Amino acid sequence: MIRSSSLLALSASLAAGVATFAAADPGKATLAIEVPRLQVAEYHRPYVAAWLTEAGSGDITNLAVWYQLDVEGEEWLKDMRQWWRRTGRGLDVPVDGVTGATRPPGNHPADVAAHFDDLEPGSYTLLIEAAREVGGRELLELSFEWPVAEPLRLQAQGESELGAVVLELRP
Repeated sequence: MIRSSSLLALSASLAAGVATFAAADPGKATLAIEVPRLQVAEYHRPYVAAWLTEAGSGDITNLAVWYQLDVEGEEWLKDMRQWWRRTGRGLDVPVDGVTGATRPPGNHPADVAAHFDDLEPGSYTLLIEAAREVGGRELLELSFEWPVAEPLRLQAQGESELGAVVLELRP
């Protein structure tokens, strides 16, 4: 007969093993987006969108959309003008696997690995746009060829609404 304490220990051990495996194999792509701490009188967390465009085709793959997750919050999605024009206005939000809440200042990973699993070979641009109420807008771009032959680390530095954006790609 197995004791409940043994089952708990086994469950904890399996959970730790799964967590270790997930950390050891992050997938083919990781994306980190820094939300800078701003010294302003009225601070609002920025809305952030990240998406891929394929050169020549105009195809768009939404990677992340961080906004205030309520009906009123959806009204302000159009403030991310480039994202809204290219793909946002045609989406029913929240988008499963893409949508998340706004983030406080700090460095935040975006779960993008699954989006690279079926990505066709070609030239791509990653776009990251941020807009903040009573603030500004900013758009950063990182271009790359997919698939990569060796690990690649791309970085862009924002000037106001975004901090460092880092995309790491693996074969």
